[in-house]
Amino acid sequence: MLSGGLPLLDWVVLVQRELLLFAAVFFLIGALDEFAIDFAWLWLRLSGRARPAVYDPARPDRPPLRQAAVFIPAWHEDRVIGATVRHMLRVWPDRTLRIYVGCYCNDPATIEAVAAAASGDDRVRVVINEAAGPTTKADCLNRLYAALEADEARGGTRAASVLLHDAEDMVDPAALALIDECLRGADLVQLPVLPLPQAESRWVGSHYCEEFAESHSKGLVVRDALGAGIPLAGVGCGIARDALARLAASRGLHAPFATDSLTEDYELGLGIAEMGGRTRFVRRRSADGQLIATRAFFPSRLHQAVRQKTRWILGIAFQGWDRLGWHGRPVEVWMRLRDRRGPFAALLLGVALAALFLGGIGSAASLAGWTAAPELSPALEAILIANIAALLWRCVFRFAFTAREHGFGEGVRAVLRLPVANFIAMLAGRRALSAYVRSLRGARPQWDKTEHDAHPALLPRRVTS
Repeated sequence: MLSGGLPLLDWVVLVQRELLLFAAVFFLIGALDEFAIDFAWLWLRLSGRARPAVYDPARPDRPPLRQAAVFIPAWHEDRVIGATVRHMLRVWPDRTLRIYVGCYCNDPATIEAVAAAASGDDRVRVVINEAAGPTTKADCLNRLYAALEADEARGGTRAASVLLHDAEDMVDPAALALIDECLRGADLVQLPVLPLPQAESRWVGSHYCEEFAESHSKGLVVRDALGAGIPLAGVGCGIARDALARLAASRGLHAPFATDSLTEDYELGLGIAEMGGRTRFVRRRSADGQLIATRAFFPSRLHQAVRQKTRWILGIAFQGWDRLGWHGRPVEVWMRLRDRRGPFAALLLGVALAALFLGGIGSAASLAGWTAAPELSPALEAILIANIAALLWRCVFRFAFTAREHGFGEGVRAVLRLPVANFIAMLAGRRALSAYVRSLRGARPQWDKTEHDAHPALLPRRVTS
């Protein structure tokens, strides 16, 4: 017995019911939010606005390609950076292209890998940060921006655009021309990112496939159609050179990337939108039906995936709340609320697990005759049924988007991987909260990057889907 007069097992049943009600109600609210995006996408699909058109970079009426600069920050990336640079030089043969790779003075292996991959090609610039690495990704990008400005001043020419990529990316041959063409009527363009399935990491490394397939086939498509600001993914994106200069000038430091943010790419996209710039998410396919996208292998080990998603949650949800606030049109507030739901979603998943655990104890106790069998109220029962229906609906969408890009088998695995994705989200949410508390105590942001061992261009048969 407890001081309240109820036996301990009755307290377990009571707490379980309250936790279940809390989780069920907020899961249903989240489901309604997703339904709004789903139905908006379905309307766009039926009206033809969500169908990716075919893009041919070799068509006769395409405007001539303008000069572009590619920024690639790199720290301890000697295992993959060479493949990235070689592939980029091969599929983007334009002689006006400039590739700026940011390295550190205490990382000679990466410097040597870039130099070897360039093989004397003068389109590659190795920019060595005199500060010992790693600093932050934004700091490295700002160093590349300074190098670009210096080259422009010496050469008397100005790049038309800046593209962002990571050291492990495999770029699409058509992406350079597509970004350049779209930037003629916009200040920022984001192309899809396509994580590739990994046979040796079906459950962790491959779970990114369905998340990006759904987000970059539906969520950002709806966001673009609603006219909301498009956050950058940090890869496969292009920014008009003038827009980047305006953003740098607005910060007063001639540095467009926020060094005190862990998701400087996300902030950059919304920052240009807040300045009145036009941001676009562009989804196109080649003539062979392949999506024009940046392809890469994502973290294949559990601790790496948790670290990466920790940075995303910390930068977008916690730092984004502090740094960007909630101002803007109602659609902008809605999108920021969706962006920042990661910590609360992790909390809900934890509450749901606790409710299931306590429910198991209560059911076992009732079978043993130690307490009365737990009963659900009609309202709670209806909410649970609605949540089950919403989960089935979500599984159908996840399967369909994943199967479209990666095949039927991967679509089935996408549904089976839901518990894995939820478990990673819970671990990352807890870790992000701890990191945020440390930052409030004065800890400076660090480049908590993941290690990359594999590259699509290094496979015996190049992955293109």
